[in-house]
Amino acid sequence: MDRRRVAITGIGVVSPCGIGTEAFWQGLLSAPPEGLRHINDFDAEKYFANPKEARRTDRFAQFALAAAEEALAGAGDIGGDPARKGVWVGTGIGGLTTLESQVVVHEHKGPRRVSPFLVPMLMANAAAAAISMKYGFQGPCENTCTACAAGTQSLGNAYRMIQYGRCDVVISGSSEAAMTPTSIAGFSNMTAMSGECLSRPFDRDRDGFVLAEGSGILVLEELEFARARGANIIGELMGAASNADAHHITAPAPGGVGAIACMRLAIEDAGLTPGDITHVNAHGTSTPLNDAAEAAAIMEVFGPNGPPVTSIKGVTGHSLGAAGALEAVAIILGMQKGLIPPTAGYVNVDPDMAPIDLVVGQARPWTPGPVLSNSFGFGGHNGCVVIGPPPVD
Repeated sequence: MDRRRVAITGIGVVSPCGIGTEAFWQGLLSAPPEGLRHINDFDAEKYFANPKEARRTDRFAQFALAAAEEALAGAGDIGGDPARKGVWVGTGIGGLTTLESQVVVHEHKGPRRVSPFLVPMLMANAAAAAISMKYGFQGPCENTCTACAAGTQSLGNAYRMIQYGRCDVVISGSSEAAMTPTSIAGFSNMTAMSGECLSRPFDRDRDGFVLAEGSGILVLEELEFARARGANIIGELMGAASNADAHHITAPAPGGVGAIACMRLAIEDAGLTPGDITHVNAHGTSTPLNDAAEAAAIMEVFGPNGPPVTSIKGVTGHSLGAAGALEAVAIILGMQKGLIPPTAGYVNVDPDMAPIDLVVGQARPWTPGPVLSNSFGFGGHNGCVVIGPPPVD
């Protein structure tokens, strides 16, 4: 069976360093925000018919709707059969903001005051459902909930939907808004978060991630479908892979063996070799074990003269399930600009990771080619995608 190719025709983003693609890009080239990466200037009501609808939608789904609006505006008039247009939007946690607030309501005001919208607001598939209903996409509407791998694995699952002929178009990406007091306390108490609230991927003194929120959404189309309607094709999703460490609920497998296998599978799925990869967008969370395992995996896959590596989490922080989709948007923007954004927060070389070619200090000029993007989540979930520039053949 011939595999259909998958074009990228639209991108949208809501992030702590900028709402909208141009603001997001400028943020990636700027000094990181201070403290936790909360999105302070987001006006949810702009994306709803009335304020009541906004209030009945959890923050993570609000973000996804906003990013989807920008992505679809960029993609233009898609047309086509609604039954062959799908949605696949992931999240690591879902509507935690709603859940936590309603637990407080129940505790202090009693069960009769709990919102009747609690369940549809907190469910992990709420963002995908909201996009499907708003735009009338009647094909598969699904959700991936695999911790910090959710965004990348959602893109991979959407890619398969198109590749194997079920859909012509899929809106895909991920969203997260889990910065509640209890969530912050939980991550802090497990020592996953930086005690200094500094995100410094691959730095010798890294001590944990900085919690963030956000959403990235991409419009994926079958390549010939996109060409036939005259779409502006801005990239190609060339390959995808996922696997599991089967090792530990939070720690990566020693030596990054699961990540090594996943990276190789994604590159093979794209019909490429490691030498074809021109850039690695690393998961790079700024935690000691995860960065070490990923660096070891990159060195194993690419050898001593591998491609340039960056982690945008020095600026964005770690938005959990949204991270992979934010990074996919950053890759497309980097292709458009001919630049790889630097790894913010990096100051001190870790000698164990010195062989990787980490982009630091300022953006690096780059001739766009295939990019490998990594995401690794609690539970041992690994996801990788290969994104290329617009195809010319």
